[in-house]
Amino acid sequence: MHPTRVFGMRPTLARFAAPKEDQSAHTVSQRLRLLKRIPPELIPLGIVLSVAVSAGIYSSIHKLMTDKTLRLSRNKPEDRGH
Repeated sequence: MHPTRVFGMRPTLARFAAPKEDQSAHTVSQRLRLLKRIPPELIPLGIVLSVAVSAGIYSSIHKLMTDKTLRLSRNKPEDRGH
């Protein structure tokens, strides 16, 4: 009796190959043609989502660049007063 039989393990069969990528060798124009398969009712949702994400990124970067009270590093040991 084999030791693998005790646990009920069997060797894996290579029947199920990984599916080939759809866009492995496509050009830019071929990829743009795939955008036509997007349902038209999802386009406004995509626009609103992209505006919201862009506004969030902009406001975060703006806050990090302009806020002078923001701590960017730890206090030095001599500043702690110990």
